[in-house]
Amino acid sequence: MVASAEPRVTHIERLVAAIDLPIGRWNRDARLVFCNDHYIAWAGRPREQLLGRSLEALFGETAWAAAAPAFAQAFTGRTVRYQRQLTHGPTPGRWVRIQVFPDADASGAVEAVFTIATDIHDDVVARETLTATQRRLDRFTENIPYPLTYVDRDFRLRFVNKAYCEATRSKSEDLIGKHIGAARGARRWAEHEPYFLRALQGKTVQYTRLVTTLPQGPRWMRTSYVPDLDDAGAVLGLYTVTIDVHELTVTQEKLKRRVERDALTDVLSRRTMMDRVEAALADAQAQPVALYFVDLDGFKAVNDRLGHREGDALLVAVGAALQASVRAEDAVGRFGGDEFLVMANVRDAEGAHALALHMVAAVQSVAGSGRLAGVVSASIGYALAPADARHPLNLLQQADDAMYAAKRFGKNQALHCRSISFEATR
Repeated sequence: MVASAEPRVTHIERLVAAIDLPIGRWNRDARLVFCNDHYIAWAGRPREQLLGRSLEALFGETAWAAAAPAFAQAFTGRTVRYQRQLTHGPTPGRWVRIQVFPDADASGAVEAVFTIATDIHDDVVARETLTATQRRLDRFTENIPYPLTYVDRDFRLRFVNKAYCEATRSKSEDLIGKHIGAARGARRWAEHEPYFLRALQGKTVQYTRLVTTLPQGPRWMRTSYVPDLDDAGAVLGLYTVTIDVHELTVTQEKLKRRVERDALTDVLSRRTMMDRVEAALADAQAQPVALYFVDLDGFKAVNDRLGHREGDALLVAVGAALQASVRAEDAVGRFGGDEFLVMANVRDAEGAHALALHMVAAVQSVAGSGRLAGVVSASIGYALAPADARHPLNLLQQADDAMYAAKRFGKNQALHCRSISFEATR
């Protein structure tokens, strides 16, 4: 009998199938040996036309040329990212970021690699748009009457333009030769002095702040401090130019929030949460990180008995309760449906368990009275990095398995992945 090319169905593959990102597994010949349903939709082909074929055969020489270096590094045990524009599927031309990471066995041997594709088209387009806008603004300041000054190394004003005089309600003859701190007042000088000092070291510095004293109302303004260098690179003085970046800043903040936040609960989105986990695991040696998988018990009954509006309100309340249970620097995200992820820096395993119990109690307090009393609770599974896993998906798998064990053991409790035998309870 010939052995199957892909004989095992692992827990990570079960978890991968539930994640709404295109994920594939490739052998050493760069042939696709596993993919989830989202990958099939992303590739725009049925599964039987994908499995067993090489990446080059599936997507062409250009796609393989972009992927080959990343695959080579992943097979050495590294996690690599690259980005490219799609040439296939239902949305060709969109920008995606591909993460390639090793699938190592217990001995550390890498026999395959996983790829995860994330659509970053809107981010790339927005970044390019913002960059183009910035370039236009920079050119604009050469001709538009924005406040512009030049100060020498002693911070004495040597040039001011008309817009600066209008903004400060001063005459140029009353400003030239004065220390800018004396011209603008001690409070403003204390605010701007650190940026002047940094620019004096030869680097352009920018300071964006909300100015509340303008006649038209509060506006985001950005001041650039640009060193004037001689041929030897010595700083002769500094230019400052202040421009109105209100619309640009507001647009950036709206775009950032739309990408980072779950629309219903306002906790972090799944994509942002996984990015945070990945970043945290890079520093997990210095500070242990706990990842908690929170699933609501009895949530379906809320929707069935009380309606989806009540269910949505409960999800919002749970998200707020989890957020209040952790520190500001920790992260709370919605994984999907009635599932949440919480990531926190912890001192040790005991501290991680204490926090888990605190979150169980917090969820219970949300649904502890009124029509939800005794209906809704939380089952929480958690894992620690680097002790339990070093890769985000592996850590997520461990926490997910522990959560399901918590449900099997009676719900409304928290379990560490190491405190259970998965094989015995599966």
